[in-house]
Amino acid sequence: MSIVTTTELLIAILAGIVQGVVEWLPVSSQGNLSLVLTLVGTDPAVAVQLALFLQLGTTLSAATYYRTEIATILKTLPGWRPTNAYDADHAIATYVVVASLFTGLVGIPLYILAVDLVSDLTGGVFIAVIGVLLVITGLLQRASDSVSMGGRETPSLVDSILVGSAQGFAILPGISRSGVTASTLLFRSYDPPTAFRLSFLLSIPASVGAAALTVAGAGGLPGIAPVPAAVALGVSAVVGYLTIDALMRVVERVPFATVCFALGALAIVGGGGIALVV
Repeated sequence: MSIVTTTELLIAILAGIVQGVVEWLPVSSQGNLSLVLTLVGTDPAVAVQLALFLQLGTTLSAATYYRTEIATILKTLPGWRPTNAYDADHAIATYVVVASLFTGLVGIPLYILAVDLVSDLTGGVFIAVIGVLLVITGLLQRASDSVSMGGRETPSLVDSILVGSAQGFAILPGISRSGVTASTLLFRSYDPPTAFRLSFLLSIPASVGAAALTVAGAGGLPGIAPVPAAVALGVSAVVGYLTIDALMRVVERVPFATVCFALGALAIVGGGGIALVV
């Protein structure tokens, strides 16, 4: 039985805090957590897997935060029929299921590509690539900010397909899951509170699926011992629950495109510098 070091526990706590805070922001939690893990010496391929795995902690936060709405959705399931799939009572449940299906169709092939790609990159190049993807996320955020907001609240089949497919691209480190899904919903004329609520609800099955895919691909916990894994998941769950309400209010007011551009620029410059030195 291996002994867990203080360094491993500190890294686990740091990872949990980062995941718990940035998951709710339209900047990439996976990209930023991968960036942090890479900077503290984690192999880039393992960093991507760990970032996906640790989303389980904030999945628990989201499920707890939206427990009343989830309970309401579950109560409507016995009356679900194809003919009433997108009526007012069943639209959210249908949206989550259909969107999750399209997330898998897009995300699983990209996950295989992402792991194979980052395993061939040095740490500095990997950080710079994350920076480029963060800038792309910022451009998408800036574009959605210019769209006039509507008052839609009930998702449609088209919304389910578009948002689910967009979420599939967030399997790539640096692409913000909440950023691309919420932006897509904003383009579809949802107001910000509804867009982020639908985005966070959809994150629950997506994060569970991503973690399961990671564990299956790694043949177990991805590069982390059970105790640090439990610590990181616990910290991310607690921090995530404490910050989700406050951060949702911030999301409505602060132009996070600026944050994406700043983080992306720093990652590109810093990663390029590391790559030149190495």
